[in-house]
Order: sequence, then structure tokens, then C-alpha cells
Amino acid sequence: MSKKILVVDDEKKITDILRAYLEREGYRVTAAYDGPGALESARKDSPDLVVLDLMLPGVSGWDVCKELRRDSNIPVIMLTARDETAEKIIGLELGADDYITKPFDPKEVVSRIKAVLRRSECAQPPKSIINVGDISIDTQKRLVKRQGAPVELTPNEFELLRVLAESPGRVYTRMQLLDEMQGDAYEGYERTIDSHIKNLRKKIEPDPDKPAYIITVFGVGYKMGEV
Repeated sequence: MSKKILVVDDEKKITDILRAYLEREGYRVTAAYDGPGALESARKDSPDLVVLDLMLPGVSGWDVCKELRRDSNIPVIMLTARDETAEKIIGLELGADDYITKPFDPKEVVSRIKAVLRRSECAQPPKSIINVGDISIDTQKRLVKRQGAPVELTPNEFELLRVLAESPGRVYTRMQLLDEMQGDAYEGYERTIDSHIKNLRKKIEPDPDKPAYIITVFGVGYKMGEV
């Protein structure tokens, strides 16, 4: 059965355009035009993915995303009206899987939806062995090898690599990485992540100046390259 997409935007023109493009690709599409309507539709229709505008009447897109995350891991792609780094970071930290800045090309939205759905479908329970390119990570024994040779990592470097490697292509903010590594109670500074990344690249990248594994997403954070 085709996937169901919920498109949420208070501009009907936008929802109509996205509906037309998505239905052409074989998706089933429902629409909502405010925050309360988005929550009602998400609970009633159980969509496979939500395209969610941030600036909504009634309940903001941020609050809708938070509410959705309390009940499910449904993929969310956020639409932002401005190319504001702060908005993107907030959206990602609330649990959004991707973000798109308006104005956008509807074809790009369709491509992003396909990519997020693929990652969601491939999501597996955590593996004891994670392989990325020529790097092997044994999460139980806490061992890392590159081309079969052991790589000595600090505990923080290991956790950072593990988190990124478990979801190749997913963008993490620095705060998200700190939370994953140390938990919410950790009182470190976000920029300490940059130091760990620098040291980790020296140990696993063929060329640390041109990283292939740990990719910088400028203004937002980092992701594991889909090597």
C-alpha cells in the first residue's frame, strides 16, 4: 500500500501544490491548515510522514512536533519561512528528521520525503556491529577497526562515532550529540563536540582535511557520510 503523507501549512496554495506532486508519485495525501488540525489528523489518519510548517495558527509547528514526539517516532520534515540557522537547530532538537526552507522546489520536497522514508524504513534495533565504509564498530566490546586495524579512541570519541554511525545521513546538532553521549544532565559546552570531532577525524579519516566520514553541516552540526 502506498505511503500516507500529512502536509501541514496554513497556505492552501502550498498544500495543494505539494499534494499534486506527491499524488503524482503515488503517495496518499491529507492536509491540515493549523496546529490543532495537524494533531487531530496525525492521530486519526496515522500518516507515514508529516511535512510541517513552523508558523501555524492555533498551535505552532514546534509544539506540534513536540506533541508528535511524545507518542511516536513518525518522520517529520519541517518547513521554515526563513533561512534561519536557529530555527533549523530548534527543529532538529525537537526531533525533526529534516528541514526545508521556503520558497522551495516541490521536486526537492518529494526527494527529501523519499530519502527520509528510506532511512525510516531501514531503521533497525541497535546492532552490536556497525560497518561504515572500511570502519567497523563493535558496540558491545567497544572496539573500532579501520581496514582491519584497531583504532584507539577515548570514551567520548567512541560514543560520538557510535551515535553518528548508527544513522548515516542524519544531521545532528551539537547539543543533540552531547545529549546522546552524556545524557541531559551533562553540563558541558556544545563546542567541546568540535574538539572531539577534530581528534576523531585524525584517527579515522584517510584525509582529515577532506573528511569522508564525519561531515560538517555548516551552521547546524554534523552527520555521518553515507560512504
